[in-house]
Amino acid sequence: MNRRLAYFLLGGLLVSLLLAGVVSNFASGSPDGLDSAAREGCTFDADGTITGGECMARGEEDHQLADGPLADYGIKGIDNDFLSTGLSGILGVLVTFGIGAGIFWLARKRSREPVG
Repeated sequence: MNRRLAYFLLGGLLVSLLLAGVVSNFASGSPDGLDSAAREGCTFDADGTITGGECMARGEEDHQLADGPLADYGIKGIDNDFLSTGLSGILGVLVTFGIGAGIFWLARKRSREPVG
């Protein structure tokens, strides 16, 4: 790999880690468009629990990984929300980068094999 490509990839990784680790903590906690549409027609208490009405959100269930170590954009066991969210973002970037690098490494290895 040439140096320019290595610097470009390293720079992209560092920017991604910074965004995931710091900026992710400033994301809105309000429901996104899909959640807002699913909640239309229901009433909620201060904790966000449905108290009445009819909406799609009434049929909502937890997903299979709701109790997982990285559920709800944080790391289970870390009480500091800022640190927990930042670390889970960093871990997500590293895992994604690792999977992508592995796929490209495998594709590169295959393309160098002689044909026939």
